[in-house]
Amino acid sequence: MSEILRRDPRKEWIARNRLHPKHLEVLAELGRGAASEWMGPQGLVRKNPHAVGFMGPHGIRRIDRSGVQQGQGAGGARASAAVSKPRVEIDEPAFLVTVVPDMGGGRLSGHDRDLLGLARQLADADPDARGAVAVVTFGAAPEDVDEAGADRVIALEAVEGFAPERRLVLLEAVEREFAPRHWLLPDSGLGGGDLGRRMAARLGERPVTGLWQVIEDPEAPLGWQCTARGAAGSKDILRPMPRLVMALAECAEPISETRHAATPLMLEAGLPEVSEPALPGGVDAPWIEDLGQVPVDPAGVALSEAEFILSAGNGVRDWDGFHEAAKVLGATEGASRVAVDDGYMPRDRQVGATGTWVTARVYVAVGISGAIQHLQGIQPCEKVISINMDAGCDMVKRADLAVIGDAAAVLSALVARVQSARGQEGATESSDASATTDKEARNAA
Repeated sequence: MSEILRRDPRKEWIARNRLHPKHLEVLAELGRGAASEWMGPQGLVRKNPHAVGFMGPHGIRRIDRSGVQQGQGAGGARASAAVSKPRVEIDEPAFLVTVVPDMGGGRLSGHDRDLLGLARQLADADPDARGAVAVVTFGAAPEDVDEAGADRVIALEAVEGFAPERRLVLLEAVEREFAPRHWLLPDSGLGGGDLGRRMAARLGERPVTGLWQVIEDPEAPLGWQCTARGAAGSKDILRPMPRLVMALAECAEPISETRHAATPLMLEAGLPEVSEPALPGGVDAPWIEDLGQVPVDPAGVALSEAEFILSAGNGVRDWDGFHEAAKVLGATEGASRVAVDDGYMPRDRQVGATGTWVTARVYVAVGISGAIQHLQGIQPCEKVISINMDAGCDMVKRADLAVIGDAAAVLSALVARVQSARGQEGATESSDASATTDKEARNAA
């Protein structure tokens, strides 16, 4: 049998045409699959430029470094992306870099992911003595903490509400047992900034606040110089990097190419008892009283921090009904670029790659067809609901739940259903209160 390699021009053409129905089948037959390099028939290494990225909604190959593919359900895309990422395990780290994320709403925010990227930069600087990134959480850690770059997870006692002194007691236990090389906290108003300053006073450290950049410097005490914002953000201050750091958002690139072990790490001495005094000397903190969360107007919440977004597109005609629906549902309003360009919504409410990237738990797209820039901006959202007349649009393909129908009619029915449910709850509470009052009156008689 001849050893000459024969080419099938038709199969080669199908292998190059990624839109052909048999494209993946032929790639598997040729032994290429999703490989980016293979040996060609002439003994030359061939490269497949289409092996990296994902297929966009318009048949165009896109590169998505976050690992989440547009045009698919978020859960399946994230799962497949996590499996495809190389797994990194550090069995015996030379030191620990601990990160205390804000985890607003129980999830890692974009600020938290940037902080984990900075921690990875500090831990991986020396290939001969690599450190491990340990994420400290008050309660259960999020499932995607491994993809964010965590080698270890220290899950402490769940602390509800505003209890900084209790958190300090738990963090001190971590300090005593592991003595991390660095403590990293987000310099934010969600709790990280306050907790970091309290911790610096407790540990006797001189921290850095407003950090936005680190520079490797062998002559520095810990091997790093850092740049921080000072004078109300008008000046940059360069100083040796201390143990305790409070960093700004975008202080480093978040991790997107690897998946780490996220091994649970337990305190051998155990968690301090709840009855343990919150402050040295047996003094509690009677001046701190948690009055609960303050109600916030959803219209005043920034899109990047909103948990529930009702977003309008070109398919919305009844704007008064849309605003009323957002008010009744308690949702933050968003919009597509078309709605903003037409003047129906302000520019700061534009969602997408050309506007604001959002990380909402629930994102409701009303009359939005799903341009690629918009799909990129909503890719971290957990649940996407689409209300649209076109069952074949790209937003419907991306959505976890799609409602095919007129936007005004669907929103009107949704508002009526919500108001009816709230009315029934109010009536039940009133009847319970009335029954309690009558019972008390009878007992008093």
